[in-house]
Amino acid sequence: MLYLIAQYFHFEGLANLIRYQTFRAGAALMTALVLGLIIGPRFIAMLRVRQGKGQPIREDGPKSHLAKRGTPTMGGLMILVALAVSMLLWMDLTSPLVWACIAVTLGFGAIGFLDDYDKVKKRTTAGVPGRVRLAAEFLVAGLASWILVNEVDTNLYIPFLTGYYIPLGPFYYVFAAFVIVGAGNAVNLTDGLDGLATMPVVIAAGTFAIIAYLAGRADFAGYLGIPHVPRAGELAILCAAIMGACLAFLWFNAPPAAVFMGDTGSLALGGALGAIAVAAQHEIVLGIVGGLFVAEALSVIIQVAVYKRTGKRVFKMAPIHHHFEQLGWKESTVVIRFWIVSIVLALIGLSTLKLR
Repeated sequence: MLYLIAQYFHFEGLANLIRYQTFRAGAALMTALVLGLIIGPRFIAMLRVRQGKGQPIREDGPKSHLAKRGTPTMGGLMILVALAVSMLLWMDLTSPLVWACIAVTLGFGAIGFLDDYDKVKKRTTAGVPGRVRLAAEFLVAGLASWILVNEVDTNLYIPFLTGYYIPLGPFYYVFAAFVIVGAGNAVNLTDGLDGLATMPVVIAAGTFAIIAYLAGRADFAGYLGIPHVPRAGELAILCAAIMGACLAFLWFNAPPAAVFMGDTGSLALGGALGAIAVAAQHEIVLGIVGGLFVAEALSVIIQVAVYKRTGKRVFKMAPIHHHFEQLGWKESTVVIRFWIVSIVLALIGLSTLKLR
């Protein structure tokens, strides 16, 4: 909104700062951070009153988690409010790339909210049936993919190699939707410990802020040998807003957590990362940067597949962060070590920009 206002006045005076995506990215981060910190206490108080007993805790989970009973969930609402206000203030809303990513973020957030609401209302950890939720996610992701394909080509670019890509043609619609849905659910599975998902999302968003900005600049993209996506730089502002909103949430989610993110936040944030990766045409790099999320999702898939076939478990408990808890690692140890892994993976992902 502010960009369009400044554009109307021809970016005169101080309004000239709004012309620059780097300035708006910084402003979006600070807006989401400050707003999140301001509304956080009221949101948490409201959730406590409305939810009563808070998020249901798995009886078969780590025993240490039983002490978290009564903690409210749906803290993702706080993230989405801060994120939405920051996006509307600082982004150029005339870009289809922006609207595709906003649709995924808010759409997945709505699906997650319904899932959280069902869990709280029925006092169960089941929530909305998996097939129904997946169908809704693919519907939202499919719409976003259709918008994005009109703005980008249908090639899957290979990192570390200049000019190498796999032409997917019409199959790219399915591939893009799969990336978005996979990212949403991978982050959702990672969100099982206080702060575990939040900081890796901040790290991944910061990494893709750099990637999106560079991909949106023809000069930088040409120099680095990465695909140039016109106006992709606007997504750097979205990434910055995600960072600010998540850091504000982490202030209240730090152990002992005053609120849980819930599917409302984790699905929205994961879907947003997936949509940004598709829009910037760095889908494989998302798999590297978000390798922690991939590992969490794979641990669940492997556990279920092997157990159904053999009746035996590969991990003591899935997702894999619970496996390490069962090995005797303290929750804070798991969280911090997983953060370190996320930082290393982000650095590897950034290295693909030059190692081509």
